[in-house]
Amino acid sequence: MTTVTPLKGFVGTAHTRVEGREKVTGAARYAGEIPFAELAHGWLVLSTVARGRIRAMDTEAVLAMPGVLTVLHHGNALHVETDYAGLMGMKPDPSVALFQHDRVPHAGWPVALVVARTSEQAREAAEALVVHYDQEPHDVAFTDGRPDAYTAADTPVAPAVAAKGDLEAELARSAVVVDAEYTTPEEHHSPMEPHAATAHWDGGRLEVVDSNQGSIWVQGELANLFSLDPASVRVRSEHIGGGFGSKGVRAHQVAAVMAATVLHRPVRVVLTRRQMFSLVGYRSPTAQRVRLGADPDGRLRALEHQALNLSSTVHEFLEPSALPGRVLYDADAHHTAHRIVRLDVPTPTFMRAPGEAPGSFALESALDELAEKCGVDPIDLRARNEPETGPVSGLPFAGRRLLLDCFREGARRFGWADRDPRPGLRRDGRWLLGTGTAAATFHAGAFPSTAAMTAEADGTFSVRISASDIGTGARTALTLIAADALHVTPDRVRVLIGDSDFGPAMIAGGSMGTSSWAWAITAAADELRERLVPGATIPPAGITVRSDTSAAIAALSQKERHSYGAHFAEAAVDVTTGEVRVRRMLGIFAAGRIVNPLTARNQFVGGMTWGISMALHEEAIRDPASGAHVGADLAGYHFAANADVPLIEADWLQEEPNADDPIGIKGIGEIGIVGAAAAVANAVWHATGVRHRSLPIRPDRVLQAGRHA
Repeated sequence: MTTVTPLKGFVGTAHTRVEGREKVTGAARYAGEIPFAELAHGWLVLSTVARGRIRAMDTEAVLAMPGVLTVLHHGNALHVETDYAGLMGMKPDPSVALFQHDRVPHAGWPVALVVARTSEQAREAAEALVVHYDQEPHDVAFTDGRPDAYTAADTPVAPAVAAKGDLEAELARSAVVVDAEYTTPEEHHSPMEPHAATAHWDGGRLEVVDSNQGSIWVQGELANLFSLDPASVRVRSEHIGGGFGSKGVRAHQVAAVMAATVLHRPVRVVLTRRQMFSLVGYRSPTAQRVRLGADPDGRLRALEHQALNLSSTVHEFLEPSALPGRVLYDADAHHTAHRIVRLDVPTPTFMRAPGEAPGSFALESALDELAEKCGVDPIDLRARNEPETGPVSGLPFAGRRLLLDCFREGARRFGWADRDPRPGLRRDGRWLLGTGTAAATFHAGAFPSTAAMTAEADGTFSVRISASDIGTGARTALTLIAADALHVTPDRVRVLIGDSDFGPAMIAGGSMGTSSWAWAITAAADELRERLVPGATIPPAGITVRSDTSAAIAALSQKERHSYGAHFAEAAVDVTTGEVRVRRMLGIFAAGRIVNPLTARNQFVGGMTWGISMALHEEAIRDPASGAHVGADLAGYHFAANADVPLIEADWLQEEPNADDPIGIKGIGEIGIVGAAAAVANAVWHATGVRHRSLPIRPDRVLQAGRHA
């Protein structure tokens, strides 16, 4: 088994980004900026109907337009293969199998790719292409209680259904019962950098320059799709302007590879902001029912969380919203289940804290309602239901500091003890004021990864790992980790990432990237230090070692391993306009070893800011008549701007070392948003005395609820 040495030294100290100068001076080039000789440009044509068939396509006129090189569609496109298991055993979404048939399963489905010498020529021609459809009735109505909803299949993350105890019997024995339904809308991740990819063949090898969350992931998928030897595919993704779960394998990469193969020249495909709303996934809307049964003192006898999400007709994607309850609170009877309804819509995908973000809104709102009914402080209620082991799994916890530390430290800093629990009492002029809290949790795992490390002749060290820095500061964090493991200063370490040629490694996702890569880098450093003889001359080619952590991280699966946190929010509600303003937020987290406090705080605050957006602003509207989005852009899709973001404080607690995990890194990318929306919603209740069980809490909903209160 590979062993690793615990980190110490530079890890835990603030460090500016090692690539910061490149980014602020423009020297860092993103996927859509890298020049290629004879570069052609592809522009996707998307369906304007929500269901039907392509009857005909007027390509002749488009092919005669200036600069147009080809039009790819279902009549002439290359065949792609979808019968394979990809990342973590998941089947690919057939949406990436472009132009394989004449069916249209949703509005915004890619029906053609126009390729021209310039981007302007490609766009003009794509907009001129006339496509004739045989339109069919479509169904995009997402509601609970649909007879066609079904129990989801199990996923690599968790089983769809988990249960223990007699739920109905324990509910009947409960002195206090909460039975409430909660809904969250369709939400979208729109990173600053659009999705872009350039494909070209070089000496019989396919090379793709891309913006993604895992070069080795995209390499494997493209090799499977096009039936290629993985060694003949190279994917590079050096700088990425945000991902949030959206930058996996998408239509633009497949389209670029198809066109480059046909034209024998480099082809670049960049998605527009509007196209991203139908092509790169989103968070499914959810309809959730939570039933809690408790004794008079608030101790849970029964916990049920039923969650429904939608998916497309071509692929099943589960938004596992009921997961938080399986970790956070114990009960004699504990039932959680997920259902899906298939509609004529694009397939949802992973979005920052998939499952936990919408699920925590429902669960943590229900806990707040239970605290009110029991007359118990919300923090005390959570303390009374603290589990000793995993409530469903029965596994021991690998460090659990949710209530004993995060909530108590947060309550002290936020001034929670001075809170009058009665709602609707505090005023500031026309504003009603309230405070709320909620718990946060997210799985903290690690995935097998490889890393190569070279001791160079000039006394420096090079690290090569197929990691991705999607704006989180991963490149800097890995530099600090490598420096500690090598017992040198960070300026002697050069970390190279974003290249599938560096070998298998975890993607930047699931809050597992940095922890997985750290294991591999530290293991390589330990082996390299053993091989270096003090005073010996290093040859010109250097000394290189490669690590593989497959065996080392196996022990992590034997425990419930999570990050935790406690959110506190103060909300102000205008009683005349219904406007809600968050005045301050505090998050205290227990997320393992913090590698770089500077970038870590950015991640926590970013997640909490997204929680404000989720609570008050974000909502994608789908027109039932057309099946397409209303306002599919950043003008029509609202999110928190600078003026909406108050003073946000984020801090963390140091955790004790764990013998099974000498690295001690748990991941912080998602924990900041989990529970944040619930804390805001609970604060709105405390301000007004009215519960909001549907997000976002828009002014019209506040006014309507106030009239019926």
